[in-house]
Amino acid sequence: MRYYHPFEPVVFEDSKILILGSFPSIKSFEDNFYYAHPKNQFWPILSEIFSMPADTKEQKIELLKKNKIALWDSAKSCEREGSSLDSNLKNCEVNDFRSFLIKYPNIKAIFFTGRKAEALFKKHFKDISLPLILLPSPSPAYAVMKKEDKLKRYRELLFKYLKEEK
Repeated sequence: MRYYHPFEPVVFEDSKILILGSFPSIKSFEDNFYYAHPKNQFWPILSEIFSMPADTKEQKIELLKKNKIALWDSAKSCEREGSSLDSNLKNCEVNDFRSFLIKYPNIKAIFFTGRKAEALFKKHFKDISLPLILLPSPSPAYAVMKKEDKLKRYRELLFKYLKEEK
């Protein structure tokens, strides 16, 4: 069955970095926001790095805004059978990142929260010359790395491009 991305990117005029996932999980569709699965570590990691709460949708948006982070997904639509695993995403249509980056010229780097998001982007946008950085997946399915190690890596990579010490 083909699914279409249910919500807009979270982005601000002064966003410096763009973080891309692959496509919203089933739980994110239900909650109408990014990384909604309760075991996903994305929001707890960002909350700890930036010392800001990320319990409500409003708090999450404020965290992104204050720290100049844009958030979106690589896929605009796709076919999905079964669970929310990236391996179940097929025949993906990607979002228009050329227009997006023209509209938001302050974005200086693009981060990916998984290999599927990275592969979709790189396949269709070989000509975009911004730094492209793979973060450890915040998914509970990616258990190879402990949360503390993911946290350390996120902090190191994000601050390199945000030019802030936290």
